[in-house]
Amino acid sequence: MTIPNPAPPGADGGLQGDESVAVQAGAVAATAHAPWYLRLPIVSHLRRSVGLQRGMLIAGLVLVAGLLLTALLAPLIAPYPFAATSADGTAFGTQQPPSAAHPLGTTVAGYDVLSRVVFGTRTAVAVMACAVVASLFLGVLLGLISGYVGGWLDRILVMLADAIYAFPSLLLAIVMSIVISGGQSSAWGGILAAALSITVVFVPQYFRVIRAEVVRLKAEPFVEAAKVIGTPHRRVMGTHLLRNATRTLPLIFTLNSSEAILTLAALGFLGFGIEPTSAAEWGYDLNRAMADATSGIWWTGLFPGLAIVAAVLGVTLVGESVNDLDDPRLRSRRRRKGARR
Repeated sequence: MTIPNPAPPGADGGLQGDESVAVQAGAVAATAHAPWYLRLPIVSHLRRSVGLQRGMLIAGLVLVAGLLLTALLAPLIAPYPFAATSADGTAFGTQQPPSAAHPLGTTVAGYDVLSRVVFGTRTAVAVMACAVVASLFLGVLLGLISGYVGGWLDRILVMLADAIYAFPSLLLAIVMSIVISGGQSSAWGGILAAALSITVVFVPQYFRVIRAEVVRLKAEPFVEAAKVIGTPHRRVMGTHLLRNATRTLPLIFTLNSSEAILTLAALGFLGFGIEPTSAAEWGYDLNRAMADATSGIWWTGLFPGLAIVAAVLGVTLVGESVNDLDDPRLRSRRRRKGARR
């Protein structure tokens, strides 16, 4: 745990010198001896946050929790199945405005918009989880090995990462989606195809960050001391380097999660996503709603678009808030009790 630098004299509202350092040390000690559940990542960040930072973090957590709960409880929340065009033998009708039977209206194909939006969260969460977790583990592993081993292996991996990183991410995702699934496929086939195509795009980001940190850290005295006393390479990499090289990963993880949602929506919008009868996808629904916009039919495109915005905004707010709270230079401090006004 890093003890933040003490505030300059006079900047802490009257606490100066040793008194300010004692206050900082007391806060760190109280955090270190708190129960385990209060030291969990998000819980500890909530306890440290104040003011606008706390508001941003809470807003992001509410949006992310809503996304996850909607994906988990989609069959209970949605009034109809995502591919249903009729109920009780009665067709829904196409491009129907919002009503009691269809709170968000129906699409040009006769689907219920609310059901498509709700079930679309499942597809988004599944692709986001598969893509980001796979790229995280693969990128961290390759970056750790490349930075520690060095030599010809490092040069080859860096060259491959730069080559992949040089391609436009959306174009690369389209190519990978076509290669893996032929452009469109079943629900899980399309989810895995989209996740793998996004994974290829994200791996170089984790690789570059971890490799740079490992190259810097392996020259530090504590790593050299571990090598001198005969610590195995696997233990040096896993204990001394990995723990200290992953401090910036939470921010990259959340930003990539939001980017995965946007990439999936872009693939569906361009027609390289999942078949509409296999799974609901926001990008596909936006594509089908393009022609409706010129006719004044606003509900078929508005609500899938708002779902994308809410999901991306929630994940981004959580990532930015966690990054600010982990950086003592960006973290807002509580007003000290007894400080002079």
